[in-house]
Amino acid sequence: ASTSARVSVPQRAGSAVPRRFRLGPCNTSTEPESLCVAPTRGPRRAEVDELLEMHREVSGEEPVVWAGRILGFGQLAYRYDSGREGIAPLLAFAPGPTKHTLYLANAFSERWPDLMEQLGTYRASKVCLYITRLSKVDGGVLRQMLERTLAESLSPPKPL
Repeated sequence: ASTSARVSVPQRAGSAVPRRFRLGPCNTSTEPESLCVAPTRGPRRAEVDELLEMHREVSGEEPVVWAGRILGFGQLAYRYDSGREGIAPLLAFAPGPTKHTLYLANAFSERWPDLMEQLGTYRASKVCLYITRLSKVDGGVLRQMLERTLAESLSPPKPL
């Protein structure tokens, strides 16, 4: 069963749907992750496998390639008050040669200080968590962050 949701998103600054996802999936082959992780070798490839498994377990979904390099799990249809609409993955990450980028809930690092303190070594932006080595973060805390992101993605938007 595919996990999908449809929400109406009020148009405002700091939208919960990152711009990079607004184009939708570009490949739906049976093994899309091979397109994104082929250049990844050695220990970082093993980290990708671990992230793939964690995202699969939390979402209950198989990965689909978005925007050519992002592995997304499930999907969310959204619509702004202006009428603009699109789809985005419920959970996603992008493997990389120097770091992995995980796409989480809007302003997660500010709203989840309890998890951020326990996570380990990372960098963060508004919706991205950058991890250089998976061995330097607590996997249980990372899973909790994915679970919270998924729960927020599936819950109705809060009024302005």
